[in-house]
Amino acid sequence: METLLPFMIGTLFAVGLYFILHRHLFKVILGLILFGLATNLFLFLVGGITRGSSAIIRQHHEVAAEPFADPVPQALLLTAVVIGFGIQSFAIVLIRRVYQAFKSNNLDDIRKENDTR
Repeated sequence: METLLPFMIGTLFAVGLYFILHRHLFKVILGLILFGLATNLFLFLVGGITRGSSAIIRQHHEVAAEPFADPVPQALLLTAVVIGFGIQSFAIVLIRRVYQAFKSNNLDDIRKENDTR
């Protein structure tokens, strides 16, 4: 599983970047979502995948018993998921408003219509 994750992360980064470079706004948002997912998986993988217990210090011990999962990357990922969801929802509302104003989600059409104004 640990050898499969880097390839999956690289694929998600590549597909996300491919979608971000598209001219349709929906594909740009889809690319941002995939890019955020790849970043979260990357941070999770860098934090280490451990099949241990939680990092709780037992009574009469000074440190947690090995192996334990590091809680810091998990907390960072939880925060990143919440922030990513907020950014994605804002971008979706923004795209909807652009579509209502210009009747198109293609960046070239929006640029042509904006130049004629």
